[in-house]
Amino acid sequence: MKRVPSLVLIGLGVTLVACGKKPETAPAPVANADSIAAAERARADSAAADSARRAQEEADRIARQRAADSAAAAAAAAAEVRNMLAAMIHFDYDKANIRSDDAAALDQKVGIMNANPDLRIRISGNCDERGSDEYNLALGNRRATAAKQYLVSHGVDASRIETASYGEERPVAMGHDEDSWAQNRRDEFEVLSGGDVLRRP
Repeated sequence: MKRVPSLVLIGLGVTLVACGKKPETAPAPVANADSIAAAERARADSAAADSARRAQEEADRIARQRAADSAAAAAAAAAEVRNMLAAMIHFDYDKANIRSDDAAALDQKVGIMNANPDLRIRISGNCDERGSDEYNLALGNRRATAAKQYLVSHGVDASRIETASYGEERPVAMGHDEDSWAQNRRDEFEVLSGGDVLRRP
């Protein structure tokens, strides 16, 4: 039998021993405490930014809603003031005296004129169909002038009020009876200027 040199045997033995061992596994990575803290801070910052964005969007929505509500309220108030200003007053047959039930409407107009110093109006006197054209034009003028004098006597500058008469030319009711005639004996109030934004008295 041949003898194997001892060095070869030793090398073979070391190889066998080395092959018989289980391979060593790499150690499990250990999380870095600084990285964890940074990730937590990033998550918290992102959540805070998202919360702040939502809060700002809600604040913007509320501000837009309030602005819209305010504009709607202002428009409604202006429409109400415009309607009070446009409210007609009426007269008895063949008269140009301000009736007691119409004085309150004129008082409202005084308040509106005082609250809106740039406002200028025209008062138009009208009559029913009875009487001549010339007579009704004169009567319509007396009716418009009576309303103007009432407003002026309550503090409205006369230069802010024009008057006109249409006599019987512009009826609002087309009938030929007392109800229609009563509606047609009237003064109308028209804004000439300064009425774009009307303030409530």
